[in-house]
Amino acid sequence: MEFQKKAPFEPEEFPPGSPPVIRERCGQVTWLPMCRHTCTFETQHFDEIMLNLVENPNLNSKWLFRADVLFDDDSQNLAPEADGAIQSDFRALDFQGFSRQRTIVRRLIPRNTLRDAPLDQTCSFYHTNSHEDKEADGEATLSRSLAVYIPHTSSAADLPFYHPKVKGISQLHEWDVATNTGTISVHFALFEPETGEEEVDQVKLGRIAYHLLQTIHKHGHSTARGYVKRVHHDVIVPRERFQDRYSELKNKYARTLVKSWLETTDPTKHVFEDLGIAAFLIELWKEMYHNRDFPGFVDIGCGNGLLVHILRMEGYAGWGFDARERKSWSHYNSPFTGSPSGNSLQRLLLLPSVIPREAASDDTRVISSEDIHDGLFPQGTFIISNHADELTPWTPILAAISRCPFIMIPCCSHNLTGDRWRAPPPRDKTKSKSMFASLVDWVTQIAEDCGWNVETEMLRIPSTRNTGLVGRENTRKVEEVDIHGILQKYGGVQGYYDNVVKLLKSSPRGH
Repeated sequence: MEFQKKAPFEPEEFPPGSPPVIRERCGQVTWLPMCRHTCTFETQHFDEIMLNLVENPNLNSKWLFRADVLFDDDSQNLAPEADGAIQSDFRALDFQGFSRQRTIVRRLIPRNTLRDAPLDQTCSFYHTNSHEDKEADGEATLSRSLAVYIPHTSSAADLPFYHPKVKGISQLHEWDVATNTGTISVHFALFEPETGEEEVDQVKLGRIAYHLLQTIHKHGHSTARGYVKRVHHDVIVPRERFQDRYSELKNKYARTLVKSWLETTDPTKHVFEDLGIAAFLIELWKEMYHNRDFPGFVDIGCGNGLLVHILRMEGYAGWGFDARERKSWSHYNSPFTGSPSGNSLQRLLLLPSVIPREAASDDTRVISSEDIHDGLFPQGTFIISNHADELTPWTPILAAISRCPFIMIPCCSHNLTGDRWRAPPPRDKTKSKSMFASLVDWVTQIAEDCGWNVETEMLRIPSTRNTGLVGRENTRKVEEVDIHGILQKYGGVQGYYDNVVKLLKSSPRGH
């Protein structure tokens, strides 16, 4: 089958005074038709798209995190708070020529809960009745499908900023099975104007309708072409838990951290990135250590120390080290008895215990033993390697030696000696052959050879380098892992000491 190229999005606006296209069986509400566009996708694709948009309202609004489903009459699983919400505010409607197929009550969760309140909506799906829209010979030619959102509020004034000031939103798909042509359209039900209330901004409503229709058009075209999602989020930590934790951390710390930033790098990027990583780790740790004490963490290559600072502020014991001290350390450093220096942030060079000293170069500069960490940690310590560059491929090796779980978030590509290099292409030939994709697959191979079951999470952080690789379960006993064999397999360690010395001479990087 040959698919058509994507047509330009040029919707037709309904002229003022156009008669309603959809009508309720009872009630005085008029559904105002806003705009319409031709489409090339069938009813089943429209239904799939609308269900996805109900479950993921963030696709239509950057102000929203997600939707929590309180009720779904197609499912037996209800949210704990569902009963009260359903009994008091179930708002499914009946439309002429349609039969209701499914109803979901969702709660829209905003990104900024300090500014916007959550909002409940009844979302219903309808199809044309089987006896409607037939030609004289009895064959149905027009298939109509309708998705309707009704907010649980009685006036426009009660609606939050992220929701249009309307009583209801309808999205209609009409498909002619005889000609394989169709249209999609958006319709609004308006509130009755109240005394002293501002008139509805028709221009703004027109823009909103345009955006809603554009989203359906875009996703419908992709679905019809057989688009398959390549990146899957929320594999390890559920989206709801992550987003709630992230929102909490952002409200607690973001403003102060950005305002007090001491580095020359962009504060918003680093603050929100580390808040996101902290939110993920906290929720991961809640699952891992729900019935036992938290064993502590160490952030190797901790950079500016912000992630260590946030985690410690949240009550998690741990520390971090880096080859170079940062300006921020004067703000973030605090006493911690579990580190060599007694502080939460420390300048140290990693020289793993498994590197033979004869592999060191003839460089005349001798590094003091006080400046070196051998990469051995108390068993169970959670190792964090966040854009640690030279230390990234060492992370699963150190974790195996000390029997510690870990997360590594790769960034720049280095081999085991610390030299920049390009890893071999990924084993999966269907994946990208970019330098970053190659690095991720290469360090994953190292981790697997070290006996780790590697879990992958595409972290919800403002960075293109957002692949999190988690090792918390072993596939075989540590005693069975040949660490020295692994070092040789992945290029050896000759020259590592040289590069450690160079780190002392170079300037700190952005992280």
